[in-house]
Amino acid sequence: MLLIPAIDLKDGQCVRLQQGEMDRVTVFSDAPEQMAAHWVAQGARRLHLVDLNGAFAGKPVNKAAIQAILKTVGDDIPVQIGGGIRDLETIERYLDMGITYVIIGTAAVKNPGFLQDACVEFGGHIIVGLDAKDGKAATDGWSKITGHDVGDLAKKYEDYGVNSIIYTDIGRDGMLQGINIEATVKLAQASTIPVIASGGLSNMADIDALCGVVDEGVQGVICGRAIYSGDLDFAAAQRRADELIA
Repeated sequence: MLLIPAIDLKDGQCVRLQQGEMDRVTVFSDAPEQMAAHWVAQGARRLHLVDLNGAFAGKPVNKAAIQAILKTVGDDIPVQIGGGIRDLETIERYLDMGITYVIIGTAAVKNPGFLQDACVEFGGHIIVGLDAKDGKAATDGWSKITGHDVGDLAKKYEDYGVNSIIYTDIGRDGMLQGINIEATVKLAQASTIPVIASGGLSNMADIDALCGVVDEGVQGVICGRAIYSGDLDFAAAQRRADELIA
């Protein structure tokens, strides 16, 4: 079970949003690269970056902060990023910068042909971000709820060569209400693509529950507000997960 600290970027700062709303923001650091170094020191084996401005703008915005993070962590651990990725050129630039995995969200739902092209061009480096409310995919920075069932989308992506799917229950994101285990497992069972849980992680009980569904195809979890607020000790949580999976 891979625990992945999230570093959400808005206006060059490390922040957390509640339910994806840009006006419900808490700033945790003016130096995201220092936050990245902190999580690496705590034992993180991967980092999850989100360009929040980019998600709404439809193009990368926080380039300087991203470069600073990559310079700080070097080759120590892989870094994945999402937010505003709409074309192959953007993916190529990110990979050239040192990003390991690029997350395609809105574009994967609206333009599956683009996702397929990305997987062909950059095999092994593409993650799909499926954000959902009541099982229906959300797009455009969560501002639009589509009629697409996330399980149907995951099944369609099976043959594309997607590395994994990050599944976010947007009703729980940033609310510390607990991971939606049932919905996450349902999505994992809908296809052969490994799933990374996201949205609502709050305490060690969530870690225990996630470790209990590893065999169902859930391979990791994005850690956000809980590790910033102190509700969950990241290093202790990763040790706990390692013990349970060993």
